[in-house]
Amino acid sequence: QVQLVESGGGLVQPGGSLRLSCAASGFTFSINNMAWYRQGPGKQRELVAAITRGRRTNYADSVKGRFTISRDNAKNTVSLQMNSLKPEDTAVYYCNADRSEFDGADYWGKGTLVTVSS
Repeated sequence: QVQLVESGGGLVQPGGSLRLSCAASGFTFSINNMAWYRQGPGKQRELVAAITRGRRTNYADSVKGRFTISRDNAKNTVSLQMNSLKPEDTAVYYCNADRSEFDGADYWGKGTLVTVSS
């Protein structure tokens, strides 16, 4: 079955960096579009960054220039490098696989918490 497992969250000071990883299994990862979403306290879930099977990337305006999404098809992983972190980046971060063109479903990991605070 499809599984997405996030890791790398934690507590970091403003201005610091963190790298999140998502390990995928149960599908052909290399042809699947992937994304990171987040949900902060009292806020709706929002798209943070996306990467297509062709490695085209797309970012929320709030993270452009600070975050970088990448994928390693040999390892079935998608990562999010987060630099210059701000308190407003505090959220649960979720890995997403858009499989609508394959089995008509959207798949999500359980999330990893990132807290940016001094």
